[in-house]
Amino acid sequence: MTFPVSDMSTRGFTTAVLHSDRSAGIEHGSLHQPVHNSITFEHATAADIAAVFQGKQAGFTYGRQVNPTVTALERKITLMEGGRATCCVATGMAAISATLLTLLKAGDHVVSSSFLFGNTNSVFNTLALYGIDVSFVDATEAANVDAALRPTTRAVFVETIANPCTQIADLAGIGALCAARGLLYIVDNTMTSPWCFQPRTVGAGLIINSLSKYIGGHGNALGGAITETGAFDWSAYPNILETYRKGDPANWGLQQIRKKGLRDMGATLAPESAHHIAIGAETLALRQDRSSANAARLAAWFAAHPAVARVFHPSLANHPQHERAKALFRHFGGLMAIELKPEVDCFRFLDALQLAVLASNLGDNRTLVIPVAHTIYAEMGPVRRAEMGIADGTVRISVGIEDADDLIADFSHALAAAA
Repeated sequence: MTFPVSDMSTRGFTTAVLHSDRSAGIEHGSLHQPVHNSITFEHATAADIAAVFQGKQAGFTYGRQVNPTVTALERKITLMEGGRATCCVATGMAAISATLLTLLKAGDHVVSSSFLFGNTNSVFNTLALYGIDVSFVDATEAANVDAALRPTTRAVFVETIANPCTQIADLAGIGALCAARGLLYIVDNTMTSPWCFQPRTVGAGLIINSLSKYIGGHGNALGGAITETGAFDWSAYPNILETYRKGDPANWGLQQIRKKGLRDMGATLAPESAHHIAIGAETLALRQDRSSANAARLAAWFAAHPAVARVFHPSLANHPQHERAKALFRHFGGLMAIELKPEVDCFRFLDALQLAVLASNLGDNRTLVIPVAHTIYAEMGPVRRAEMGIADGTVRISVGIEDADDLIADFSHALAAAA
């Protein structure tokens, strides 16, 4: 028995995700799309293989570009984001790189939030080597984005919640600006995930997700996704190659990303990783409900602690974008940061933790901590870190699903040991 796809679109978020594989039909009555490790696929006739390669007929060509297990995950991500279609790739960074490198060319200009994940910042610096200009602005106000626009501006890029200091871009204001100016609006939804926020609601044309984080959730598979929402008019975008200006213009952008990012660049998501991520996605809502509640409780506790100078979490009423987060997001998220007072030794504090894990990932079931200025943002240098609000004593905390009382006890012990 299978559910028709049309029926699943009316179901609740978790119900739809849980049953999305069944809704498409799976052989042998399997509840999950199995792992298809074959990299090549047979076709009945020469006419069939030609039609599949030319995009005139559905089917599978070669594992670098398409795979049944990955295709099932793409359907699932599209469903979660309320989009039109999704292209899954090897990592979240591959999703960002494939999008930018396949849709931009020398002479183009991009406006980006200055509050960026360190590796994303590094990618934008790399773009400059290829003649693509990037302007970094404080995207918490759409006016700052507007002031940075040029005749050569092709896209605006923001993250929903900045990592690690949780600044929140003026998502709706920038979306309205991009719509009025005919600009591609790219939103990285990793920190919120489609359970807490769907960027299509603010006019995003493309949505980026690192599947390695909250969607996968278990720290056991790398993956990334680019989702097309249908909000952007690709027929007016000058960088679509003539080869891909065929059929429905709504498909042109993602088709070029898929062809160039997967076929040419080889940023392929492995089917086993796709399977792990698809299973993890089934419990996204449950996990984020818990981790977000834990983070809000921890944020309030840290805010009252004498060893902590600042707490960065949108749940706090004194957060600059608290009201914006409350209006846009289902939850305030599981990502937070604290800035220790100068007399508190950051490394001693971290070494005293017994439950929280000293590790660089985020969105895991376990609570993960890292001294950001000394690790993932070390390459930026002190000036750029200061612009982002990152002090030497800043600790990023990706809050997991442990019992909140146990987390508070662990952090309390570590702060006492370091003070």
